[in-house]
Amino acid sequence: MRRRTWIGITAVVLVASTSAAGADVVRIALDWTPNTNHTGIFVAQDAGYFAEEGLEVVVMEPGPTVGLQLVAAGHAEFAVSMQEEVTMARSQGFPAVSIAALYPHNTSGFAAARDRGIQTPADFAGRRYGGWGSDLEDVMIRTVMATCGADADSVLRINMGTLDFATAVRRDVADFFWIFYGWDGIHAQLEGIDFVYIPLPDLAPELDYYTPVIVTSERLAAEAPSLVSRFLRALARGCVDAATHPDEAAEALLRHAPELDRALVVASQRWLASQGISDIDAWGRQDPIVWRRFAQWALEGGLIDEAIDPDAAFTNAFLPGGATSP
Repeated sequence: MRRRTWIGITAVVLVASTSAAGADVVRIALDWTPNTNHTGIFVAQDAGYFAEEGLEVVVMEPGPTVGLQLVAAGHAEFAVSMQEEVTMARSQGFPAVSIAALYPHNTSGFAAARDRGIQTPADFAGRRYGGWGSDLEDVMIRTVMATCGADADSVLRINMGTLDFATAVRRDVADFFWIFYGWDGIHAQLEGIDFVYIPLPDLAPELDYYTPVIVTSERLAAEAPSLVSRFLRALARGCVDAATHPDEAAEALLRHAPELDRALVVASQRWLASQGISDIDAWGRQDPIVWRRFAQWALEGGLIDEAIDPDAAFTNAFLPGGATSP
């Protein structure tokens, strides 16, 4: 997707309703159809962690309106989002705030079939890139190719829509791609695709940003802090369980999304367990340096037109471990 416009969206006070059982009902909008990035939510539901906090959580699958817009319009209290989306929203006037990072490091990177001979960003020159046509992708490619003096303008950009990595490789759609290894990479491995993977954090510090994150509105954070803390306390327990018991967590996701491929879910959950946080007091924590350098990079790269205050874009205050320095 190209840069989203947030101007004109009105943030409203979100007050949780109460269920017949007396629990506060809150809604969380997913960023994509259920997958292993969301498993902690379902583990927390099944284990009764939300119920223990007096919460009934409704999971909203994505539709035409993205999660941050649902939060802005008062149709969800929380959403699964990403640092780049929060940065863009704040630049355009919507006070979204990231309240937890699901992983401490970016789990995405560039990938290419091994027979293409692509080992570094220098090898991107003159090749075809298969992606979604976003400004973010273009700036990422320019950033990593600039580090090795390669010409980013020589790359042919191909919008491949929702085609997955393994299928795109088999159809020879492009030469290299941006993938989330925990899903697309694992899927390609299970499909027998031989490929090279270059993690974004290995290429530039500013590309080691938080994705996904949990977001809410500043108004809800200010007016219902106990609600936000209770939600994150339960979610943290679910995510830590997923990191420490991935096979059981995979079963929880499959109960909620039985249409998913079991082998993929199990393998993905096991890999993501190595990327997650197993310490409840450390879970979700966000480093101000990560927000500051990404905001500066986004501004310099033209991803945003107005600078943001990166320290206001996130908070650790509602995490189980509190607001201590990272």
